[in-house]
Amino acid sequence: MIEKIHKDIQTNLRIYNQDLVDMKPQGMLTWGYEKFDKQFAITTSFGIQSSVLLDMVSKLSLQKKIKIFWIDTGYLPPETYHYAEKLIDRLSLEVEVLQSELSPARMEAKYGKLWETKKESDLDKYHELRKIKPLENGLEKYNISCWASGVRSSQTENRNKMKFIDVIRQRLSLRPLLNWTNKDIFYYMEENNLPAHPLFIKGYSSVGDWHSSSPDGIEKKGRDTRFGGIKQECGIHTNN
Repeated sequence: MIEKIHKDIQTNLRIYNQDLVDMKPQGMLTWGYEKFDKQFAITTSFGIQSSVLLDMVSKLSLQKKIKIFWIDTGYLPPETYHYAEKLIDRLSLEVEVLQSELSPARMEAKYGKLWETKKESDLDKYHELRKIKPLENGLEKYNISCWASGVRSSQTENRNKMKFIDVIRQRLSLRPLLNWTNKDIFYYMEENNLPAHPLFIKGYSSVGDWHSSSPDGIEKKGRDTRFGGIKQECGIHTNN
C-alpha cells in the first residue's frame, strides 16, 4: 500500500510539472489557487527579491484569498521590518506572521547563541526552532497542501536541482520563479516600480537574519554570504 501511494504521488508530480513547464509565474500562482483553493499558500521572507512574487499575488487579486506566511525569526535586520511594512501597505497584503514558540531571549538562555559556534549542527538547531517548526505549525494549522515560494535555481546547488513542484516534508512546494534570472528580477521590479530592499543598496544580494547575512564581497556573493559560509540553505526548502 505504501509503495502504491508513493507511486501515485510521483505520477501526480510528473503530471503537475508537465502542466507547469510552459506557464509564466502568474499562471503557476493561478494554477495553485485553482487546484488547491484554501489549501494553497505562499511564503515570504521580505528579503531582497520578495517583492516580485508578492506583487504578482497582488495583481492577481489573490492576496485576500490565500494565506501569505511571513516567517519572522525575531532576528531580522531593522531594514527588513521597515521594508515589510512598506510592501504590505503598498500591495494591500494580508500577512500572517509565523514565529517560534520560544522567544529569542528564552532560546538563548536555553541553547546559547547558536549562530556563534560556527557548527553546522547548531545552525540546524537554530533553523529548526526559528524557521522550520514555525512554518510547519502554520501549514498544519490551516491544512495547507501546497505552498509557493520565490526560490530560484541559480541561488544554490540544492535549488539548481529543483523542479517547479515537488514534495517537501509531506507537502507540495511550488516554485513559480524557479527559472528566473537576476535580470528577470531586476527588470520586473523596474517595470512595476517596486521598491528595493534598503540593504540591497548597501551591497547585499541576499538577506536573512542580521547575524547571518553580509554584503557581497570579492570572494563571496549571493547565498554564499549567508550563515558564515557554513551552508547555503536554512532547511525550509530541503527534506533533510
